[in-house]
Amino acid sequence: MSFELNRKLAARRPALPTSASVDPVTAAIIRGGMETICFEAATHLGRAASSPIINQSNERNGSIVDAHGRLAGAAIGTPHLTFVTQMTVRYGLEHFHDYDWGPGDVFLGNDPDHGGGHLPDYNVYAPVFDEAGALIMIQCLQAHQGDTGGKDPGGFTLEATDIFTEGLAIPCLKLVHRGEKRRDVIKLLERNNRFFSFRGDLAAMISGVQHSVRLLQGLVGKWGSDVVRAAINHSIDHTERRVREEVAKWPDGTYEAEVLIDHDTMGTRDVRVQVACTIAGEQLTVDLTGTDDRPGLVGVWNTFANSRSYIMTQVVAAMDPAIVKNEGFFQAVDMIIPEGTIAHPPPNKPAALGSFHPACEITEAVCLALSNVAPQRSAPQVYKIGMPNAVIGFDQKGRMWMDQGVDSRTMDASAVQGIDGWGSCPVSLGNLLLAQVEDAESRVAVINISREMTIDSEGAGRWRGQPGSLNVKQVLEPTTAMAWMVSAAHPLSGLCGGDDASPYSSRFEVGTPNEYPGAPVGERALAGRRRDCLPARWWCRFRAGAAARPRSGQGRCAR
Repeated sequence: MSFELNRKLAARRPALPTSASVDPVTAAIIRGGMETICFEAATHLGRAASSPIINQSNERNGSIVDAHGRLAGAAIGTPHLTFVTQMTVRYGLEHFHDYDWGPGDVFLGNDPDHGGGHLPDYNVYAPVFDEAGALIMIQCLQAHQGDTGGKDPGGFTLEATDIFTEGLAIPCLKLVHRGEKRRDVIKLLERNNRFFSFRGDLAAMISGVQHSVRLLQGLVGKWGSDVVRAAINHSIDHTERRVREEVAKWPDGTYEAEVLIDHDTMGTRDVRVQVACTIAGEQLTVDLTGTDDRPGLVGVWNTFANSRSYIMTQVVAAMDPAIVKNEGFFQAVDMIIPEGTIAHPPPNKPAALGSFHPACEITEAVCLALSNVAPQRSAPQVYKIGMPNAVIGFDQKGRMWMDQGVDSRTMDASAVQGIDGWGSCPVSLGNLLLAQVEDAESRVAVINISREMTIDSEGAGRWRGQPGSLNVKQVLEPTTAMAWMVSAAHPLSGLCGGDDASPYSSRFEVGTPNEYPGAPVGERALAGRRRDCLPARWWCRFRAGAAARPRSGQGRCAR
């Protein structure tokens, strides 16, 4: 069922029906209004949410999907969330009558087998109807939640073999009916989350889309439904045309790349992502045929919708940044993602960890392939560190806390032609901010001893990537540290002649007689002590992006 549903959800959608014509200036003004409203929705969520992963780190994005399920507009946010949102909404639209869509409704979806990314990424969305009762568009807010109610806090279970281990899977659920909250449903969701802050996050998402729906209704009222539909069609068509123009400038051919993941979460080595990017005139085809399909792999299953999104995140980076990000990209680029591979898993496979690996390796492979035709823009859209690196504990009152490792560090900020890598995170994370360590220390029983850059950890080349970090954490209470450490045997690849990045490593109980290196996969209990005692320490080194080495006397890009 899942494969058939995925094919249906990913199928090309027709333009919106309209009798109006619109000039480019009017279309741009309407598009600008929609993007501004998306930005306001995302800002509302960032300011109103309770948890630091949203209100500090900004792991959220606002987008607009049209009545046919096409991505019509987006705010500046986390790119891979932007390009996955419409798939969840499309499932809801497929069941429009079953879910009794109407004005004032708000829905929620997160199910990887029904268009979702992974379970922690909640998509809250609300329809916009005109005065005649016609559906025009849907306002969406997608954000990462700190927990999903599964076996382990945070929704990341290293040994999970099915989706049910990871938490509550929601294909589509109505949270608000005709403007009235369904309090029984909301209480059910709150009960299936470990963190008290979740109720504030969910309330912020609901109120954010409700506020934006009112603004969008004002926009539709001002311009009229037909003109707004025409503007959406114009914007999507323009993007498709511009993408095809960019591809037509590239030399025809098939460009391949292979990227390996050190191991799955059970230790099976050398998990493969294979990509072939074929250019034929103005048509780009990205084909993942050859990607690993061993059924016994654990933890390395990305969702179909997520794989589409990560491919698109890298394709977008290879082109003129002025091209508007909407459904036009998907209409211009063909994707082949074979069923049964780790990029398109069978139903009910666990998917939480897949948003790290192989998702990052998919973007890395696409970047390596496209570096042959667009070297000046070949910056990998990845955060290829050993993730998750969560630290979980309880305070003296028995309340659970989690340090999700989203505080400041350097990693993966790659070089491009003419510019050394800089910053503390890769461009793939968009406006996602790494939270201040001082804020994290006020919330959890962890002291950050070191966030220092490490000398010469970036790959050698003419243009050098950002150095990595030596991160040292001191835990003050008994904790469990969870790590899945990849990028040691197969670190981030150098581009255009640049050397590979340095590997990732970690150590526990640093400075004590019991100090030991971290295993590639596992959970470690750390007996943290108060400040007046010798605390346990967790040491980890993040490697940086590789730099480029010039070929034929020309500077080239690299990561």
